Amino acid sequence: MTLFDLVIRSMRKNIKHYYLYFFALILSVVLYFVFATLQYDSAILELSGTSMGTAFQAAGILLLFIAGIFVVYANSIFLKRRSREIGLYQLIGLTKRVVARLLIVENILLGVGALIIGIAVGLLVSRVFLLLLMKLIGYESFIEVSFSMAAVVQTILVFIGIFALTTIQMIVMVFRNTLLSLFNSDKAGEHPKKPKTGVSAFFGVFGLLLVGFGYWLSGRMLNELFFFNILIVLAAVIAGTYLLFRVTISWLLFKIRSRKEGHLGLLNSLSLAPLMHRLKGNANSLTVITILSAMTLTMVAFSYAMYYETERETDIRMPFDFMFDNNEAQANEIMGEMDQKGIGYQHGKVDMLVVPTMFEQGVFPGESFERPTAIISDKQLQAAGIDIAAPKDGSASYHDASSLSMFADSVDLPIKIEIQDEDRTTVEITKMGERNVINWSIFYGQLVVSDETYQSLKNKLSEMEGAKIEYIDGFHILEEKDQKTASAIFQQPKYTSSGPHVDYYSSYEESVQDNGLMIFIAGFLGLVFLISTGSILYFKQMTEAEQEKKSYVTLRQLGFTGKEIMKGIIRKQVFVFGLPLAIGLLHSIFAMKAASFFFQSDILMPATLAMGVYTLIYTAFAFLTIGYYRKTVNAAL
Repeated sequence: MTLFDLVIRSMRKNIKHYYLYFFALILSVVLYFVFATLQYDSAILELSGTSMGTAFQAAGILLLFIAGIFVVYANSIFLKRRSREIGLYQLIGLTKRVVARLLIVENILLGVGALIIGIAVGLLVSRVFLLLLMKLIGYESFIEVSFSMAAVVQTILVFIGIFALTTIQMIVMVFRNTLLSLFNSDKAGEHPKKPKTGVSAFFGVFGLLLVGFGYWLSGRMLNELFFFNILIVLAAVIAGTYLLFRVTISWLLFKIRSRKEGHLGLLNSLSLAPLMHRLKGNANSLTVITILSAMTLTMVAFSYAMYYETERETDIRMPFDFMFDNNEAQANEIMGEMDQKGIGYQHGKVDMLVVPTMFEQGVFPGESFERPTAIISDKQLQAAGIDIAAPKDGSASYHDASSLSMFADSVDLPIKIEIQDEDRTTVEITKMGERNVINWSIFYGQLVVSDETYQSLKNKLSEMEGAKIEYIDGFHILEEKDQKTASAIFQQPKYTSSGPHVDYYSSYEESVQDNGLMIFIAGFLGLVFLISTGSILYFKQMTEAEQEKKSYVTLRQLGFTGKEIMKGIIRKQVFVFGLPLAIGLLHSIFAMKAASFFFQSDILMPATLAMGVYTLIYTAFAFLTIGYYRKTVNAAL
């Protein structure tokens, strides 16, 4: 019998084992090829310039690692399920070299088939993802999906590399394992050692304390050690999660079993006992799945939050549709152009006193530094169409939708801001505003005071060194349908000759594109990760179901019904799928809470929606696993 004949007979015999690994290969190829197709699509790159291409390249590298880990892990499960078969080949006289060649040929055939099918399917589903991306970035024109040979070549090269890894994995498995280890691989870890009570209790509690410390510190990160705090939180939560799975839960399960004095009963025998036997081997994978689930969920939730709040975030930074700074001539010229085109608008003039200021030490993290602040009359702002009123007690409200805004909620009001004149004049701030009152392009902090206070400060400080009076011409476009036309007028070269030149409409459109791209990439990577981890858990549970099949036969022969057996199995799946999901969700909640300082808007809605979708998809894998167990139990007799 030739090697090829042996390969064909082996693949026919093991079709049940092959389809899982083959499915993992095809799924990875499809997802990677779809992403590569979008990355090289010329229409998309022309639409958004090089920024989109760079973002896709960075995401493609991460996707490569996820796909590689998924395929390698699926292959390890595949090889473990075939370990007895590999042992039998050697037992009947085949050398390890021949067995390795057999597995390599099988892997090549599976790889070529997966590439052909995956690329073909990827071509069909690429349009769906393209339409979704176009919808997210607000592009409504019709775009055809173009066949990209570069995407095909890149996908083939990437998966040749992945197949090389799985081939090495197969060779190592054949040459490093003895016949005895091959025949007993499915029994590994089935005799757990009794944990040392004192040591286990210490590390179990220590794991919980590490996670709790990480949660506590996540709410106190905004200081001069911000980036160092991030590292500490990550280290504490990851280490604590590992100890939670490796020690704490194992110790608790042993305590439960010891209290039962060996009389576990049917339900505990089908749920608690298998968990104890395999928890040591599964601690690493459960920790990785939990941590990456939390990170992925946080990434998706915040990407959606940024997209969800694009309009509000733009409105916070830009109260005027556009404005001119110290350029009355251009303001008058653009009014004439808008009048000619019949564009309705509201125009307001605002003068402001710009002075160097410093906050009192300790108000914000880090050293206090001098920065220019624009003092503005609330009366003038109201006349210009900005709905704002200064505090009535003569104090001020401070507005700055920049990096300082993330600290606004943690400031204990009132605070004082000191003007750097000879008298060190101070102004008391009793309110931190949520939004700018002047478009961000002037780069000033904005101090809103009553008109009387403004005139008094203007008379006193206008002649001081470093002070200046600036004039703003602000415009509100009255009809939404005219915003695009007005933006095109404002963006003419004759108006863009000096300084930052931004308007509300173009800024909003750019943010929609950037945030739409971000949520697409985050969502795509999250989907890939979720499918990968869900499939890994599904494959592992299928393997365990095969290993426990003899136990189900014995239980059925003893008279237990399939429904009674399934109750214990369902309890086990609640733990296997539910615990990593629950801990991952808890981790992500605290991560979102820590990162919410970067957002002016409420992220509760997008975060809840992302968690809901994530939980729904993860639950689907749990039901698939339960369905497979039910088939196995029903077939036990």
